[in-house]
Amino acid sequence: MQKNILIIGACGQIGTELTYTLRAQYGNDSIIASDIREGNEELMNSGPFELLDATDYDALEELIAYYEIDEVYLMAAMLSATAEKFPMRAWNLNMNSLFNVLNLAKEKKISKIFWPSSIAVFGPNTPATDTPQNTIMEPSTVYGISKQSGERWCEYYHNKFGVDVRSIRYPGLISWKTMPGGGTTDYGVEIYHKALNEGEYTCFLRASTKLPMMYMDDAIRATLEIMQSPAEQIKTRSSYNLAAMSFTPAEVATSIASHIAGFKMIYEPDSRQEIADSWPSSIDDSKASKDWGWQAQFDLEKTTKAMLANLKT
Repeated sequence: MQKNILIIGACGQIGTELTYTLRAQYGNDSIIASDIREGNEELMNSGPFELLDATDYDALEELIAYYEIDEVYLMAAMLSATAEKFPMRAWNLNMNSLFNVLNLAKEKKISKIFWPSSIAVFGPNTPATDTPQNTIMEPSTVYGISKQSGERWCEYYHNKFGVDVRSIRYPGLISWKTMPGGGTTDYGVEIYHKALNEGEYTCFLRASTKLPMMYMDDAIRATLEIMQSPAEQIKTRSSYNLAAMSFTPAEVATSIASHIAGFKMIYEPDSRQEIADSWPSSIDDSKASKDWGWQAQFDLEKTTKAMLANLKT
């Protein structure tokens, strides 16, 4: 049976690659990309695209009715570092867009939702190593507060109204196809571009700051796997921990230097260091593995090889 899928925030770092992957799987015309701004030429030419403000309930409802949408991937959000500069705008976008989609599902206008959470839901009092699925969550950033609140609302709408909403807590994401959008882990992408183009990189985090990271191919695969799993396997309706690798800026610099002779790393920590210090260094994702078979495929060395090879072409 044909199903139509709407991606909100399709021009962002995750949304862009998710759009390509879903179109390859379901056909271009079945995947409706939308964002508040237009995306790159490849995205715009690959299938239907609609300009959409995700906080506008009426516009969203009209779009869903017009395309007879079955599933929504809500990828629109203001990320950690940017949200600290515009806290009320971030709260409005991150929360009201989620309420709009949850309420449309409650009214049976759509059948399934994917909504991404983040390691930003954790805080300075969370166990930093092998952070468990259920633990202390006292986020200290606007982004983290909105994601933690979103998790509670997702679970509430599932328990109270039977809404089929699914979520994973993304770690920092590394992609060669799109640049990141204002997050604390952005260095993990920027460093590869600078290494190839300039031979050095000035990092905004300390050399020893270990954070959970993931290559984008793994993140997209995890997103599709959780959405395509039978509903009875999805036992956590707040959001699942997800892990692949954890590394420090110094470790990724060493990995790059083994491929690019003379690569130089400079450290100038800024305001993002405080955010990074409040996040875990590694994540326990055994619940996702047990419930729907999650298994990462990319470690740091495999990621470095893939990033450098693709950025060179």
